[in-house]
Amino acid sequence: MIFENQYEQQRIEKSQSLKDIGKQPYPHNIKREATTAEFKEKFAYVLEDENKRDESKSLSVNGRIKFLRLMGKAAFAKIEDESGVLQIYYSRDGIGEEWFKNVKKLVEVGDIVSVKGFPFVTKTGELSLNATSLEIATKSIKPLPEKFHGLVDIELRYRQRYLDMIMNPEVKDVFKTRVKIVSIIRHFFENRGFLEVETPMMHPIAGGANARPFITHHNALDIERFLRIAPELYLKRLVVGGFEAVFEINRNFRNEGMDQTHNPEFTMLEFYWAYHNYQDLMALTEELFEKLLSELNLPSSLSYGEMQIDFSTPFKKISWDDSLVEIGEVPKEIIYDKEAMLLYLKEKNLDTDKSLSVVKLQTELFDHFVEPKLINPTFVTHYPIEISPLARRSDENPEIADRFEFFAAGTEIANGFNELNDPIDQYKRFKNQIENKADGDDEAHEMDEEYVHALGYGLPPTAGQGLGIDRLVMLLTNQHSIRDVILFPAMKPIKQQENEEDKE
Repeated sequence: MIFENQYEQQRIEKSQSLKDIGKQPYPHNIKREATTAEFKEKFAYVLEDENKRDESKSLSVNGRIKFLRLMGKAAFAKIEDESGVLQIYYSRDGIGEEWFKNVKKLVEVGDIVSVKGFPFVTKTGELSLNATSLEIATKSIKPLPEKFHGLVDIELRYRQRYLDMIMNPEVKDVFKTRVKIVSIIRHFFENRGFLEVETPMMHPIAGGANARPFITHHNALDIERFLRIAPELYLKRLVVGGFEAVFEINRNFRNEGMDQTHNPEFTMLEFYWAYHNYQDLMALTEELFEKLLSELNLPSSLSYGEMQIDFSTPFKKISWDDSLVEIGEVPKEIIYDKEAMLLYLKEKNLDTDKSLSVVKLQTELFDHFVEPKLINPTFVTHYPIEISPLARRSDENPEIADRFEFFAAGTEIANGFNELNDPIDQYKRFKNQIENKADGDDEAHEMDEEYVHALGYGLPPTAGQGLGIDRLVMLLTNQHSIRDVILFPAMKPIKQQENEEDKE
């Protein structure tokens, strides 16, 4: 049986006892007239009343019991709903002697109750509800964690998010903010003429980003399908078709490791804007942050752990090469010298594959010496074309992409560029990616001939951007693990984790 310990068995017995006296422990059609917050607002005047009570008024509220203190012929409890916490007082005289005796024995912390009564103020000055009736709304079988001090086991919090939310109300506030952030973003783009669309989650070819895909199987067609790593190639097909400003907020899946900023299932905003360029995207990103801070009532300078991040616009802009030298403090003379970079990395005690290209070695330098220092919002521009397989080449330098990545708090938040719309160039780059894959790069793009065909019909000059919603929420809510902003993050199976701990 799933509920095996003695405390759970005792609660099951109490549930049966409720039935025995004619009380349904899981009734339906339980209504409420007000939330706890509405009760407090409606009867705030009682705090100033000389009698400190108003027995002429009555209102029902529902909530989970989070604290309970029995005092012989009466009891105080604190009940919580989504809007907050309200103290209630119930007594033998208020709800009836026989029922009060049963409530004392059968109703406990964790149960959800429906209480009706009038407002009064306790001797300690707290606006409370004096119950004239109390009914069980849901009997809790599993006891809540000890006392009213929250759930602190981090693994248990992530595995049992519902319990985390019950015990740590501030967790709900983070996710309410997340919902608001997504809503603000949606309206921001809608108000600028963008059309929200939905594209496939299962792709015949894994493309749109350098990442390992999850693979599934379509039984009816007997073919492999890939959970999407990015919606990019489908969204750009829509621009070819005539939707000139589109966006999507939805899930991506990448079969990779998990850490503070990575979860295999995550939420992205991607948008594409015909007849605009990557500089327009940077300006739009600045506008989006101004809108978010305004709507969330946040100051332009935010604390993030020990960091203080200044979101005043315009944000800093710096080229890839300059970032290596000025921010990463890498000697300028070595950033195009492969042997010198290998030696430099070795001196810094970083093991590096000697077969990496010059650009891939620059990427190693950037990841270790530049990105962690990008605390204030920063656009890094002019990325090498080698690591920008879907971006348009710069007219001034064909080895450079018209591209940026956006960083804050030492983490990449967004990536944007002028879209490659030359079908011949795109075909050649896909072929080059296939060669990379054959050489062991399991994150390289696949060949998507159908997408190249779409480009053949003409993609107008277009700029596109992806922005990580989870990392954005982390930034704006001062959360330092992606698991704290995803309701149900990926976790190791319990048995696997226990085995690993045993080996240690």
